[in-house]
Amino acid sequence: MRLSRRAQRIDPFYVMEVAKAASQLAAQVAGSASPMIFLNIGEPDFTAPPLVQQAAERAISLGHTQYTQALGLPALREAISRWYATRFGVNVSPERIVLTAGASAALQLACLALIDAGDEVLMPDPSYPCNRHFVSAAEGTAVLLPTTPEQRFQLSVAQVDAAWGPRTRGVLLASPSNPTGTSIHPDELRRIAQTVSDRGGITLIDEIYLGLSHDDTFGQSALGLKGEQGQPLGDDIISINSFSKYFNMTGWRLGWLVVPPSLVPAIERLAQNLFICPSTISQHAALACFEPDSLAEYERRRAEFKARRDFFIPELNRLGLTVPVMPDGAFYAWADCTQACQNWGIATDAAHGSWDFAFELMQRAHLAATPGRDFGTADPQRYIRFSTANSMAQLQEAIHRLGQFL
Repeated sequence: MRLSRRAQRIDPFYVMEVAKAASQLAAQVAGSASPMIFLNIGEPDFTAPPLVQQAAERAISLGHTQYTQALGLPALREAISRWYATRFGVNVSPERIVLTAGASAALQLACLALIDAGDEVLMPDPSYPCNRHFVSAAEGTAVLLPTTPEQRFQLSVAQVDAAWGPRTRGVLLASPSNPTGTSIHPDELRRIAQTVSDRGGITLIDEIYLGLSHDDTFGQSALGLKGEQGQPLGDDIISINSFSKYFNMTGWRLGWLVVPPSLVPAIERLAQNLFICPSTISQHAALACFEPDSLAEYERRRAEFKARRDFFIPELNRLGLTVPVMPDGAFYAWADCTQACQNWGIATDAAHGSWDFAFELMQRAHLAATPGRDFGTADPQRYIRFSTANSMAQLQEAIHRLGQFL
């Protein structure tokens, strides 16, 4: 059967390939003294808190399971609007908020609404692979611009300005980022947004880890950005968010999109045709995310994620798996494994490096991590991503094993 060129352009999601190999090995070592530790998938080990689970059960028992509006439950859009005001000090009208079937659907809707065939979108390298594939699925081209630790693995306004061409449609950023856990400094983000606006382009920003910021300097939504003259730059920014990470609802598949008011009708038409609506049960459950008890629990968990980061990354540095930039959010460690590869006799060329190192880690230490191949083309063999979304006990055991083998 002939595949479309679109389907052929999409690269494999290598993190899932690694996950399959890790699961197979885990089955072999189950019950042993060193069962597999999974630090490869970016999924919180916490599940939805009690009030959220109870709200889902209540929705089912009351029969609140039929279609909602394509834009989502008005009450949930209003709750998200209030959360922006109380958490980030940003006024976001509920009418600008579109509920989606996860952040993935939000990205798809935004790309389909704004990108035409041949359009180019500037993105940092490294970055989350699915983001560039959403651009490709909309017949656009993701242009990856290599970044360095000195710029926090984020785009600079100078790069955006230099790379902008006649086919450039805009930028797709992530702050905090997967795989690095780093954010763009607000001043640099403002300069990028202003430059893009001046050129008539679009700024899309993935903020799904924003709730898990650990530094007040960076823990601000791009929706609150203002220009040099105080004009509201954030009103024209498109922000993608999710209930998966901060709200610990990964499998519930619920996210949202904040767009300028003029874009809402087009997004609504697309959503009606492609998705009808997000999960009704998940929407009713998510209303309980904003109850005081739930928010208090989320903040307790955020502190736990920070404690894990503060333990794990200094230990990686001590073992020679250097993390060049301390992440200010999310739950990842983007570690340089060059020295470890050399110690283990692993070639450090583009075909080997962190890819081979990840499989050696599985075999030697029964420890799963994600090689850099997924996240871009700039030195992917050099970096490996560890997820610190696991328990402290698991992270401590992982460091113990790394210490034995490194």
